[in-house]
Amino acid sequence: MDFDIEQLKKRIIYRSNYRGTKEMDKLLGNFTRKYIDKLSPEDLIDLEKLLNFDDNSLYNFYRGQTTEVNFENNNVNLLFKKFKYKKS
Repeated sequence: MDFDIEQLKKRIIYRSNYRGTKEMDKLLGNFTRKYIDKLSPEDLIDLEKLLNFDDNSLYNFYRGQTTEVNFENNNVNLLFKKFKYKKS
């Protein structure tokens, strides 16, 4: 792959922390902080794709509820569904 991993990580971090709703900022921000340095370049691309979905669809996916969006079955989406957010 011919792209700048650090630039991709910066975009992901920004997008995960500035969603538009405080709840999703916290959920996705914490998820990203926990996994960003553990993910492969392919997983980072999948994470960026995940962050392009709207907050309502992401929240419903996270909670195991039905969505109008078909989420791929990949490592990042599985990690996100299993992620346990702990309020600080």
